[in-house]
Amino acid sequence: MSKKPVKKEDPKTTGHSWDGIQEFDNPMPRWWLWTFYATIVWGIGYTIAYPAWPLVNRATQGILGHSTRAEVAEEIKRFDEMNSGLRTQLVETDLTEVSNDADLLHFANANGSAVFATWCSQCHGSGAAGAVGFPNLLDNDWLWGGDIESIRHTIEVGIRNETNEDARYSEMPAFGEILEPEEIEQVVEYVLDISGGEADQGLAAQGETIFADNCAACHGEDGKGDREQGAPNITDAIWLFGGDRETLTQTVTYSRFGVMPAWNERLSESDIRAVAIYVHGLGGGE
Repeated sequence: MSKKPVKKEDPKTTGHSWDGIQEFDNPMPRWWLWTFYATIVWGIGYTIAYPAWPLVNRATQGILGHSTRAEVAEEIKRFDEMNSGLRTQLVETDLTEVSNDADLLHFANANGSAVFATWCSQCHGSGAAGAVGFPNLLDNDWLWGGDIESIRHTIEVGIRNETNEDARYSEMPAFGEILEPEEIEQVVEYVLDISGGEADQGLAAQGETIFADNCAACHGEDGKGDREQGAPNITDAIWLFGGDRETLTQTVTYSRFGVMPAWNERLSESDIRAVAIYVHGLGGGE
C-alpha cells in the first residue's frame, strides 16, 4: 500500500503585503549570520584599536596609537632628508646657472611645480594663464622685471602687501576724485586709441592733453609704461582687468590695487627659488 505524499506547508509570513504579495519569514543562512556577527565584532575591535569616534576637537586615539598624519609627516621628513643636498645646492647656486646642472634643474622644476600648484594656482590658474585681476605669467608683460632674479624677488617680498616693507609697490590714484567725468571720458578714448581700439577721435584728441598732465608721469609720454615703478604698458592688448571702454572707465575712476602676499613668510628660500625657476621656464620670463 503506497503512502500518500505529505503536503509541505508554506512557512510563516512576515505579515508584510504588497499588492497581495506576501513575504515568507525564511531564516537567513547560517553562514551569512556568522559572517554578519564577525563583522560586528571586527568593527568593535577596530574602533578600540584605531582612531575612530569623533570628539569635540579630535577623535579617539585607539590603543595602537596609529596616526595617518604621523605617517605622512614621516614620509615628508624622509623625502626632505633625501633632497636636502639638492635644496642646499639650489640655495647656493646662482639662479642663472641652475640650467647648467640637469639634475638640479629637474629637481627645481619638479619642486617648483608642486609649490605653484599648492600656493599660486588659486590666483594665477593651474596653467599660470591668470584671470581678471591676476597676471598671466605666460606672456612677456612683466611689471618690476621678468628675468629670473626679478621674479624671485617679487615672489619673496610680494606686491602691495602690508607685511613686508620691501614689497613691490605702486598705486594708481582714483581719478574720479581728481578729474571731471567728461575728462575721464576723454582720457579713456585716448587710451583706447593708443592701444589699438575703436575710439572717438575727437574725444581722444582732447584726452591726449589730460593724459600728458595726469598719466604720463607713470605710464610715460608714449603710454608704454615704466616697469620699475609698476606702471603697465597701456599701448598693447594685455590688460589685467580688461581694455574695453566700460572697464577702462572703471579703472580710471576708481583705480586698481591688487595685492600679492610676501611668500618668504610661508616658503623656504629653496622653495621660492624653485618656483621662480618653474615660472621663468613656462615661457613668459625674460
